[in-house]
Amino acid sequence: MDTEISVAAPPERFNVAAHLLTLNAGRGSKAAFVDDSGLLTYAALEARVRRVAAGLRGLGLRREERVLLLMQDGIDWPVAFLGAIYGGLVPVAVNTLLTADDYAYMLEHSRAQAVLVSGALLPALNAALVKSDHEVQKVIVSHPVAPLHPAEIDFEAFTSAHSPLEKPAPTGRDDPAFWLYSSGSTGRPKGTVHSHANPYWTAELYGRRVLGLREDDVCFSAAKLFFAYGLGNGLSFPMSVGATVLLMGERPTPEATFRRWKGGVHGFQPTVFFGAPTGFAGMLASPALPAPGEVRLRLCSSAGEALPAELGQRFKAHFGVDIVDGIGSTEMLHIFISNRPGDCRYGTTGWPVPGYEIQLRGDDGGPVPDGEPGDLYIHGPSAAMMYWGNAAKTRETFQGGWTKSGDKYIRNADGTYTYGGRSDDMLKVSGIYVSPFEVEATLVQHPAVLEAAVIGVPDAEGLTKTKAFVVLKAGGQATDAELKAFVKDKLAPYKYPRQIEFVAELPKTATGKIQRFKLREREARA
Repeated sequence: MDTEISVAAPPERFNVAAHLLTLNAGRGSKAAFVDDSGLLTYAALEARVRRVAAGLRGLGLRREERVLLLMQDGIDWPVAFLGAIYGGLVPVAVNTLLTADDYAYMLEHSRAQAVLVSGALLPALNAALVKSDHEVQKVIVSHPVAPLHPAEIDFEAFTSAHSPLEKPAPTGRDDPAFWLYSSGSTGRPKGTVHSHANPYWTAELYGRRVLGLREDDVCFSAAKLFFAYGLGNGLSFPMSVGATVLLMGERPTPEATFRRWKGGVHGFQPTVFFGAPTGFAGMLASPALPAPGEVRLRLCSSAGEALPAELGQRFKAHFGVDIVDGIGSTEMLHIFISNRPGDCRYGTTGWPVPGYEIQLRGDDGGPVPDGEPGDLYIHGPSAAMMYWGNAAKTRETFQGGWTKSGDKYIRNADGTYTYGGRSDDMLKVSGIYVSPFEVEATLVQHPAVLEAAVIGVPDAEGLTKTKAFVVLKAGGQATDAELKAFVKDKLAPYKYPRQIEFVAELPKTATGKIQRFKLREREARA
């Protein structure tokens, strides 16, 4: 597919919050964001964003100072995020599922001068503030669940107390706009700094031109707004076309998702759903799976890990709706290789998103031929500026305009790309590379298997062999020998797992990615 595309760059003076609000100036009465508590029209969104911007600047916060954003998904989240950016501040959106130790590190690392926090998360924040030597000026609390201390401010009162900021901060397209912390598999997460231009590029190149989002869409994302994937799905993409977004604070279990698919929220029923392979697998295995006629979905998207072909095909067979699988990263902000609505090559990640260039490089740094695994490098306009305070990792990842993803991929003859696993997860068995994902994707084709994770373990001679950890579906039955034979029948013989261990669940990140390193650590201790 053609990777050339002509999209005008944003102007040199550019504030992405103001840009998204201006795009919707004629949609004042339309619902922008909807959650269980109510809805926010585009007109009300603009007024509240500008009031929050005025309030934060009124606290004495200065341009480019950081503001920690620790909030559950709801209509206050986009108000807080866009309000900080509108005022020239830099929101640092963080995972709501972390520990007080994590938040203490992020406070110190970002040197955040204020915190915007959900009431339910205030205890974790207060524990982090006790652990941290860093002091913040103000803590602003959305939906308090207990009486506030004098140093804490109610978000609603804070917003109402200020007149809207007259005009946005005069930021530039290459100025820092926000941070996202990468969900690194080991070590401390990295503060990934994105510019004002980056959400513009992902919305224009992917949200509008690949997914084809429309003004009449109702978007619903299982991935939360603090993730790069969720931020595009649930904020910049829909706002770029004037769509409506459903936000959900609770965990995206199949049951919680189905309630919104079938009944909607305040009359808004999703037409576009953004999920991840683990979630789609859980949905298809759920006894509460809706009938096709109960939902209004026209499109689904998947990212986080590669989508097994069998999973996409079963979903399409049931609902008549494609799952458009792609790969993105925190460093690139959103998806840069993707299938297309109406043209999904299940089992592959699709083609480069127009506007992005892809290279696969071998261990020597040179190009690899089609059909051979290589390290994935991306060149595109939405790459992060840096990892804050981490020059070594910045140089390792961002290389002369190219971003090293840390993934292994294979380019196919039709120009599509097939996922081979994380570079540090690849196995060499009998001197040949084996992709853990390929074995996992084969195992989940067995009717009894819900999930699988594959790692390498040394045998008695110290040679690497594959071991699979398998989660069976409720009521599913399978034996070790049966699954080994199943894989042998579908893959080259050397790829079948020499060991299989049945487990109740797999370790995962908050995004649903399997943490194979934890399985390796467990094996090393055994």
